[in-house]
Amino acid sequence: MKPDISHIHWLGHDGFRIESNGLQIYIDPYQLKGSPPAADLILITHDHFDHCSPEDIDKIHKDETIFVTIAAAAAKLRGEIEVVKPGDKITVKGIPIEAVPAYNLTKFRSPGNPFHPKDAGYVGFILTLGDQRIYHTGDADVIPEMQTFDVDIALLPVSGTYVMTAEEAVEAAKILQPKVVIPMHVGCGIGDLDMCEEFKQKASVPVEILELEG
Repeated sequence: MKPDISHIHWLGHDGFRIESNGLQIYIDPYQLKGSPPAADLILITHDHFDHCSPEDIDKIHKDETIFVTIAAAAAKLRGEIEVVKPGDKITVKGIPIEAVPAYNLTKFRSPGNPFHPKDAGYVGFILTLGDQRIYHTGDADVIPEMQTFDVDIALLPVSGTYVMTAEEAVEAAKILQPKVVIPMHVGCGIGDLDMCEEFKQKASVPVEILELEG
């Protein structure tokens, strides 16, 4: 059975807002529009400007907000912060969170210099919300660690350049075998929204293309 995804909201690019038991959980909020709900929990995969955006975070931050992120991004933030690295497992506001590796194998800034090196310690996240395990890859290619992940919902990039292409996302979905995939990391000047449809046509698992919010 395809899981309910009505609580998952795509904010554009890599950003999501997820509702769970009255909590507002954000992942990589960027170029937020309108007046989004205040955040209880903000997860940030790495310190690049389009993932760790203090300007956007200020729009949703409140005194009780807790951040979960890596040390490089934590240095740009203020407030209560749980610093993680790949492999860490923590529980914040009752939400079990796994920080998993996120890195490039085939996307390079220059020869031998990946946009997201493994040794930088960037992360993706697996959240357990009730009986759902939701995986946000962060900025990553298809990586070997995916073979060990048990997830129900996968948020997969499809734009290429800095992350996996639509074709590579098909491979990632085949490895992960989630109950549903939501394509992401497209738009905001990187890739075209048509790439979501290209991925959906080729994927071997169910795909839901969310409407952009805001």
